[in-house]
Amino acid sequence: MSGPSIAELEYKIDRLVAAGARLKAENEMLREREASLARERSQLLEKNERARSKIESMIARLKALAPES
Repeated sequence: MSGPSIAELEYKIDRLVAAGARLKAENEMLREREASLARERSQLLEKNERARSKIESMIARLKALAPES
């Protein structure tokens, strides 16, 4: 009973190294994407807060203009 040859083991090791490199690159890409999405989310939350504040201010001004009933 013979085991795998040295060449087969080298091939498998090379495949594992390549897979590890691909996973590392993919992980880095995903981390960058996550950071980008977090920045975008923060910007959108700030924009939403500014819009909410402006709308509340407009409503207050409209109520001040409306005659009391």
